[in-house]
Amino acid sequence: MRISDPETSPPRATGRGRNFLFLQGPHGPWFDQLGRMLRATGAAVWRVGFNRGDEVFWRDRASFLPFDAPPEQWPETCARFFDEKAITDIVLYGDTRPIHAQAVALARARGLTVHVFEEGYLRPHWVTYERGGANGHSRLMSLSVAQMQAALANLDMDLPDAPARWGDMRQHMFYGALYHWFVMTGRRRFPRFRPHRALSVTQEFRLYLKRLAALPWHALERMAATWRIRHGGFPYHLALLQLEHDASFRTHSPFATMTEFLSVVLEGFARGAPAHHHLVFKAHPLEDGRVALAPEIARLARDLGVADRVHFVRGGKLARLLNDARSAVTVNSTAGQQVLWRGLPLKTFGAAVYAKPEFVSMQSVADFFRQPSRPDSRAYRDYRHYLLETSQVPGGFYSARGRRALLRQVVDMMLAAEDPYDALTSGNAAPRQHLRLVN
Repeated sequence: MRISDPETSPPRATGRGRNFLFLQGPHGPWFDQLGRMLRATGAAVWRVGFNRGDEVFWRDRASFLPFDAPPEQWPETCARFFDEKAITDIVLYGDTRPIHAQAVALARARGLTVHVFEEGYLRPHWVTYERGGANGHSRLMSLSVAQMQAALANLDMDLPDAPARWGDMRQHMFYGALYHWFVMTGRRRFPRFRPHRALSVTQEFRLYLKRLAALPWHALERMAATWRIRHGGFPYHLALLQLEHDASFRTHSPFATMTEFLSVVLEGFARGAPAHHHLVFKAHPLEDGRVALAPEIARLARDLGVADRVHFVRGGKLARLLNDARSAVTVNSTAGQQVLWRGLPLKTFGAAVYAKPEFVSMQSVADFFRQPSRPDSRAYRDYRHYLLETSQVPGGFYSARGRRALLRQVVDMMLAAEDPYDALTSGNAAPRQHLRLVN
């Protein structure tokens, strides 16, 4: 048995000399588990907490750094944390909320590594891990399909299809409600905390409870609406709705409200779609009623004279509707990836990592509904392959099984010298786990 020469062997992954500062993460225990795994590599790990929910889900009290000053003092405090703890890396979930955007700007100015987690670009059983930024700030925005194909040139592994459902929806909703309960009841501990969304913490908590309580009724309503559409015998197009308060919609789209998007889509449908075609609006699975979508869609459809050809479906599985759809439109929802994987025409309005000229239609809205142009499916398959070899990590934030799958791979990616995209190009990417997560 030959023992490799230490001088010629690749360096062992280690966190020694690295000091990680965690900011806000997904609801639940994911950041705590990730922090403990990073400590096992030899890294030092700290967590900034902005409310009681952050504190409850971080078990190591010695490394918890509470921030309860006025929001305008956050940049100064963040810079002080960087200095006092000799921070080399920051870790956050989403990069657009004000406290994160300010921290990212400070980190870049100091040359720190910025680790960004997001919901998977390829849902449901992957999450996104990137450096520097995500969504409209992702490196994918500037990478061409040709560059991705060149990086894949030496790979011959075929990849599994993405399952057509989001496996940890109930856990997501449960941890969301629990997190907001802790925030709401922990105001004495963090009296100056203000959420990054317009609603108060109490309002957010009530919406979570209302949504959980209404699940059975919404399921029946959704089943009836889906049955009518699938058995109606008419051609239909899908409009994939998003959460108006979601960062991708607020930061990376041309619309200030969802009503503006509804108006543009319905007007284009009324002008361009054949008279026997229908339009189906599908709500986001986490839609909580803070925006009255169904009444607004009904009002706009009546005004345009197409009320009898417009439908609304509350959440649920996208695959059942996509199977018979003619095309789809969205602002920049990640659900657009499922549309493209099926080879269906897609029109987008906002910045999206998949909004490449090979995939999405450049037609006007009316022309798109009249005769939509199809995507280059072969190019999209290469694009999807590239994502699964780089920024898409199998697993999930909210279920125990999903978090275990993430931890098996993402810590090594965080410790690597190169980000996922450069690692693939240079040939240094670690072997990937392409899992079929069966529910």
